[in-house]
Amino acid sequence: MGLALEVGMAAGYPQIGGGATAPRRRRAPAGPKAASLARRTGLGGAMTAAKPAIPILASVAALAPTCDAWIVDIWGVMHNGVRAHRAAGEACARFRERGGIVVLLSNAPRPFAAVVGQMARLGVDPAAYDAGVTSGDATRGLIAEWSGRPLLHIGPERDLGLFEGLDVSLAPPEAAEGIVCSGLWDDTRETPEDYLPLFERLLARGLPMICANPDRVVERGDKLVYCAGALAAAYAERGGEVIWAGKPHLPIYRRTLAEIARLKGAPVAAERILAIGDGIDTDLAGAHAAGLRSLFIASAVHLPGGLEERALGALFAARPFAPVAALPALIW
Repeated sequence: MGLALEVGMAAGYPQIGGGATAPRRRRAPAGPKAASLARRTGLGGAMTAAKPAIPILASVAALAPTCDAWIVDIWGVMHNGVRAHRAAGEACARFRERGGIVVLLSNAPRPFAAVVGQMARLGVDPAAYDAGVTSGDATRGLIAEWSGRPLLHIGPERDLGLFEGLDVSLAPPEAAEGIVCSGLWDDTRETPEDYLPLFERLLARGLPMICANPDRVVERGDKLVYCAGALAAAYAERGGEVIWAGKPHLPIYRRTLAEIARLKGAPVAAERILAIGDGIDTDLAGAHAAGLRSLFIASAVHLPGGLEERALGALFAARPFAPVAALPALIW
C-alpha cells in the first residue's frame, strides 16, 4: 500500500509508512481540458527522471477540481504574522463552498485553540477553514510522556499554554531533566548564537530537547525572525538529541489526515489531497514524505527576488520532490 493511500483506515487512522515513495497515478477530471491541465501540472502521472518545469499558475482554481481536501499552512500562506492574506482566505472559502475540506496545519508551538485567537486578531476569516492541527498539539503529546519530571522551557511566555493541564514542572537549566524549545526568549533581538553557552551546559548533562516548531525562520511582516527549529538545529549539530514535533515529520501528518477523514466521514485518497505551503523543508518535504501532492506558495524565505521559472527550478533541482505547481500567493 502506498504512503497515506487512504485516510481513516485501521480504526480511523491514516496509513503512512516510512520513506518517500511517490504517490500512485493521480486522478484528474475527464476531458481534453482536464488532460491539458494534467500535462502542465504533472497531475496525470509520476515525475520522470528529468524534472519538467514547475508550472507557475495565476490561480489555484485550476487545481481545485482534482482535490477533496487541502492542507494549508498558516503562517506564510494565511497571514504573515502582522495581517491576514485576505486572498488566501477567500480562496479557501471558495474551495469549501464547492464541497472541499480545508484543514490548517501549522508549526506554531501552541495548541490550535490559541492559534484561532491569533488568526482572528489578524483578520483571517473563520469561513476559510474547517479545522486545524498545530505542532503545539503534537508537542503536548510528547510533553505528557514526561509526566512528573522537571523540564526547562526555552521560548516566550506566550507559549506556556503548551504545559497547561499537564503533570510537569518548569525548572531552571541546572534542575531540568529535559528541554522543551518553542522559540527564542526574544526573537526580536536574539539569534541562535546567543544560546550556545547555555547549550554547552545542557549538552554536558545529556539533556534531550523537544522542538515544538521545526521552522528555522519565518516572515513577520517584512522581516525574517528565527524560530525554535534554528535553535534545535544548533543543538543537534553539537551532538544533542532532538525530538521533533510538527512538519515535516510524519506524526503530525497522521494527525492531520485523521482529521480530514473525520470531517469527510469517509477515507480520503492521498491523490485527492493537496498540501499548500511556502516552506520547502517543512510543508513540501512533509507532504512528499506523507505521499501527498503539494502546491508551493513563493515567499521571501526562498525567493527574495520573486517567483521566476529559472529560480524556481533551481530550488528543486537537487531535491527528491517538486510541487505540482507554484503561485506567488494563494489566490482563487
